Amino acid sequence: MIPPRFDITAEQIDAQVAEFYACVRLHPGLGPIFARHVSDWPEHEAKIARFWRNAILFERSYDGNPMQAHLNAGDVPSYMFDSWLGLFDSVLKRTLPPETAAAWSALAHRIGRGLRMGIEDAEARRGIPRLRTN
Repeated sequence: MIPPRFDITAEQIDAQVAEFYACVRLHPGLGPIFARHVSDWPEHEAKIARFWRNAILFERSYDGNPMQAHLNAGDVPSYMFDSWLGLFDSVLKRTLPPETAAAWSALAHRIGRGLRMGIEDAEARRGIPRLRTN
């Protein structure tokens, strides 16, 4: 059995995901994008919680392709990852011990960079100029 990347429980992951998506639904930039694609919030949150439990706890319960999902959406601009990560970090800091929040944030930023680069590549192929906010 592979040890977790850092000290956290599956229940903490589930709670973090639920709190994050409660904030997403209220966010003026992220909320409308998610609302166009998520019709069943409990199902979406459960899927994303499985993603994080796989990435952190190595549960192997997630079956999906995040890059393809974001590309298929067609309306997820690369610059929105800054807002996503900022909101995610604020929830982490508010709900988890500092060491756990920092470790999860580092993992989320690494994953976010990869997703953003994939979206930027797709945008470049469609002739959309690259917007850098960081």
